[in-house]
Amino acid sequence: MRVPTRSFRDLIVWQRASCFFDMRIALSLSERDRAKGEQSPYYRALVAAGAGPEEIAMLTARDAGRVRAQDFDGILLAGGEDVDPAFYGEEKKYDSVKMNRTRDEFEQNLLHKALDRRLPILGICRGAQLINVDFGGTLYQDLGEDIVPEFEHQQAEAGRERGDLTHTVTVTEPDSLLHQAVQGSCRVNSLHHQAIKRLGRGLKVSAHSEDGLVEAVEAADDYPFLLAVQWHPEELTEHAEQLSIFREFVAKCRKRSQKSKARS
Repeated sequence: MRVPTRSFRDLIVWQRASCFFDMRIALSLSERDRAKGEQSPYYRALVAAGAGPEEIAMLTARDAGRVRAQDFDGILLAGGEDVDPAFYGEEKKYDSVKMNRTRDEFEQNLLHKALDRRLPILGICRGAQLINVDFGGTLYQDLGEDIVPEFEHQQAEAGRERGDLTHTVTVTEPDSLLHQAVQGSCRVNSLHHQAIKRLGRGLKVSAHSEDGLVEAVEAADDYPFLLAVQWHPEELTEHAEQLSIFREFVAKCRKRSQKSKARS
């Protein structure tokens, strides 16, 4: 059985059948990424990490009101549009800030419900920024305008492909989820023009780039699994440490599913 991705009717069918699945992961995407279906790099990374195709629900803001947190064992917040600066107390400062308020509201609601249920959470690029903002942090609205980074963090502007490794990320918190996947440092891609500025309350930084930007954050307490990275590991799964990020997430989701079934 394949995961429905396109319609309200399909989502209802998936919800009714989900009781038979071993695990259920909510993958929240932009409309453009959802249109890729099973060719979405996020979807492919989850499958490569051990998730079954039928265990992944690809969602967008159009699914608001139809999604219940209790239907899932974990959520992945993917990349895409910029978070509305109003959510961190600022006005839009630059034309380069491209927002999707509807998606912001949908994913914040999904995040709140996941946190309440202590579900495993993985954030990537925009997902990391949304999590930081939701915890009370702020963002650089545009790195080229707000600061002068030592290198281009939006590598497409430098003519590089999405899967090219363009800079180094160093794990700065040994007692972290990221340290389980990345030993010391690794090379990553860089596809963002925004970044975390002030860290949100209840989060800790677990990795930096060479020029000091925050590259990964996690829950500062004993939350079961909350990891958010600024780069795009879904484009780099041929590298063992990048695939390990997804494997750890999928393993936590499966463990959550097993515990839920044991209680029922």
